Amino acid sequence: MKLLGIDSSSLVASVAIVEDDVLTAEYTINFKKTHSQTLLPMMDEVAKMLELDLRTVDAIAVSGGPGSFTGLRIGAATAKGLGLALKKPLIHVPTLDAMAYNLWGSHALICPMMDAKRNQVYTGLYHCREELEIVKSPCAMDILDLIEELNQAGQQVLFLGDGVPVYGTELERRLKIPYGMAPAQNNRQRAGSVAALGAVYLKKGQTVLAEEFQPEYLRKSQAEREREAQAGKEKGE
Repeated sequence: MKLLGIDSSSLVASVAIVEDDVLTAEYTINFKKTHSQTLLPMMDEVAKMLELDLRTVDAIAVSGGPGSFTGLRIGAATAKGLGLALKKPLIHVPTLDAMAYNLWGSHALICPMMDAKRNQVYTGLYHCREELEIVKSPCAMDILDLIEELNQAGQQVLFLGDGVPVYGTELERRLKIPYGMAPAQNNRQRAGSVAALGAVYLKKGQTVLAEEFQPEYLRKSQAEREREAQAGKEKGE
């Protein structure tokens, strides 16, 4: 079983190939380039290095959100285009689930955090000792509410994601429980984890047709909120 993994849900752009439970290639960039510039060249390079014909993959696993609205749309469009061209199914892998899967084997409560601006994070809570267990489903929430919930849970927590450096001061000031931060190689999105978790979902038959794939944004974009606010003002005048 061979899967192509794609993640463009944040500043990170990442593609990977997992075949029969082996990560055969992973190309990850965490730099200020648009994903429309990076994803296809990265895929071409991976295919070239592996002498891989993409028609031989069984499915395409794609990070399906939450995350950057632009990044998710680019990733979805790339995956859908490939899926249609290659006649392959897509596997929707929630971004936060895949991030938690980075830390498979941890005995701590895993808390991925993506900066959602305005003192909010996209987050969820997981155990991943032997398999991924969702303790709290992905959501957008205020950082202070998350800290309060973690203090009440009373478990050791392991954090990862781009929300950690943004809200690290608040975590240090307010957390009353033991906690740690994931190391550099595992603290951001990785297409290897998307593909590996996608393989688990594929075995369960959890695929979608390429034309039916849609990212999950969890909340409206900034532009949509501003348009609604402006429409409300105009209606009230």
